Amino acid sequence: MSNFDFIENAVEIEGVQIANLRQFPDERGIFSEVFRKEWFPEVSWDKIQSNRSISKAHVMRGLHYHFHQVDYWYVPQGRIRAAMLDLRPSSPTFKQTFTLEMGEENNIGLFIPIGVAHGFYAHTDCMLMYFVNNYYDSSDEFGVKWNDPAFGIDWGNQQDPLISERDAKNPLFADIPSEAMPK
Repeated sequence: MSNFDFIENAVEIEGVQIANLRQFPDERGIFSEVFRKEWFPEVSWDKIQSNRSISKAHVMRGLHYHFHQVDYWYVPQGRIRAAMLDLRPSSPTFKQTFTLEMGEENNIGLFIPIGVAHGFYAHTDCMLMYFVNNYYDSSDEFGVKWNDPAFGIDWGNQQDPLISERDAKNPLFADIPSEAMPK
């Protein structure tokens, strides 16, 4: 795991890490470093890709997971509730969930390892910047239903979420075929 003093492990899910980002304010505004590949030396960042997702308030995205990429999230505008579900059968935290608030009031980065399903609910209009360690590959896109009653993820104070057609069709955990489960 990381040896940086502002990175902490989320005890609820093995391998999830939170970067408590430092802010440096002055009379002009605020500077904050949000990502360095050195913070996560256990991952190869040779094929880094950065993405931006803009969502309206009440949008629900996910839960998504991958076999070939990690995610690192940062929310520079707005406020979201991020949720994770450990889908790795070999993990000591298999089937555990974890949620946290991210955004302007909580200046953090979130590292999500391979095999951990992730999604978010936008409490406000928001922007999510995320870095992945592999280029986009549609064959590496998997999902599980965001409101699967088997897990009871605490989405906080969410109201009638706006969900994509694709995410609405995500299966319940019990219906995911074995070949679509992380190893």
